[in-house]
Amino acid sequence: MSGFGSQFAPSVMRADHVDGRWSEPMSVASDQLVLHPASHVLHYASSCFEGLKAFRGASGGAHLFRPDMHIQRLQNSARYLCLPVPDADMVMAMLRQVVSEHENLLPEYPGALYLRPLLFASDINIGSAGHASSNAILLVMASPVGDYFGGQDKTLRLFVETEHARTTPDFGQVKTGGNYAAALQHVLRARREQACDQVLFCPNDDVQETGAANFFLLHDRTLITKHLDGSILPGVTRDSLLQVAADLGLQVEQRALSVAELLEKAPEGEAFLSGTAAVITAVGELVSHGDTIVVGNGGVGGQTRSLRETLVQIQSGCSDAHRAWLVECCTN
Repeated sequence: MSGFGSQFAPSVMRADHVDGRWSEPMSVASDQLVLHPASHVLHYASSCFEGLKAFRGASGGAHLFRPDMHIQRLQNSARYLCLPVPDADMVMAMLRQVVSEHENLLPEYPGALYLRPLLFASDINIGSAGHASSNAILLVMASPVGDYFGGQDKTLRLFVETEHARTTPDFGQVKTGGNYAAALQHVLRARREQACDQVLFCPNDDVQETGAANFFLLHDRTLITKHLDGSILPGVTRDSLLQVAADLGLQVEQRALSVAELLEKAPEGEAFLSGTAAVITAVGELVSHGDTIVVGNGGVGGQTRSLRETLVQIQSGCSDAHRAWLVECCTN
């Protein structure tokens, strides 16, 4: 299978918001989207998206993992960006339909069909910077994928960035391309100058998240992650792991974490990133002010591995825990 997110199903589901209402969703060819160059989204970054997965179950059918949370987050992003908010039932129907149409592309677990709902403003008016777009397009794309980082034993090297923020203080909760664009220059510089894989943004000594994933510190059977205050994305995998961690008897703390506390506890603990694409990826090293701090033994810690294994058992449908997180979308 080619790189993550570079292979696509031949059709997408599409719905248009025009004259105050959404059209009936329809299946259209993936490569036939036409946009006028004056479209609002191309000038004013009025777009948001989601990323979730459909998995093949043991019986051969397919199920979605926590689609309700992804839909709620898409709606929240739309509100923040002053976009028309799509109806939850319509989005769910579009997700189910795209999986049903492309079930033949769904690989066996741990592969998945990665689904990308994309919502953007389509008003044709370059003089509308100070106005919300009344027209919008909602697409649901599908991409067969494998493991994001190429294996669960890989560990990452993170640059601890204390001078720059990933995004504005309350916009981190919005899943919009502008946030990723704002972080990219810092990520590329860390790769070039520090040989790091990602950047851990810690503005004003506040350990937040990386450019594309939530961050966790494990220390003495306590799982610590930034609380939801608008500055970080309310990750669906993040929320799932907090509940799984409690199930496994770990103490869970959603709170502020300083850089000093992170660097003090990391050598005796574990750290990892979480997200839909990667699920869990361990952090092996932190780079701060020219020093490299090894996290634990530099490998994947035992508690990190246990959390990942427990969560993937739930996602695959092989566990009876949290069955309500799985929503069937097609059956054999």
